[in-house]
Amino acid sequence: MFYGRGAGGDPTASAVLGDLIDAAANLRKGTHATIGTLGRARIRPIDEITSSYYVNLDVEDRPGVLREIAEVLERHGVSVRSMEQEGLGAEARLIFITHVAREADVRATLREMRDLGPIHRVGSVLRVVDSD
Repeated sequence: MFYGRGAGGDPTASAVLGDLIDAAANLRKGTHATIGTLGRARIRPIDEITSSYYVNLDVEDRPGVLREIAEVLERHGVSVRSMEQEGLGAEARLIFITHVAREADVRATLREMRDLGPIHRVGSVLRVVDSD
């Protein structure tokens, strides 16, 4: 994975794609050029990755639903950094941003949440990359 500050948007995408093309060409030729020789990377299992996560849930809008969700989060050691609720008639959309958590813990949390009666749908689940 390559990451860091960049020009943003299309210029960054163009630069990354250019680097990948250079790397593929160099690998095929057995040479190195503009990006140099890269060392062998250790690829970690996805379950070991840590990140903050954005999660949105469509739920019944009634007392006790947040408590049920909080209990699932607690069982799996996933902490909430921020939460927002938007009412949608008899339903609500809950949007969570978590503190840094292990991928395996977030997956286990989501599996259990899908079985909760008041949760109608687990929507988007995205990793959040902090710019700090």
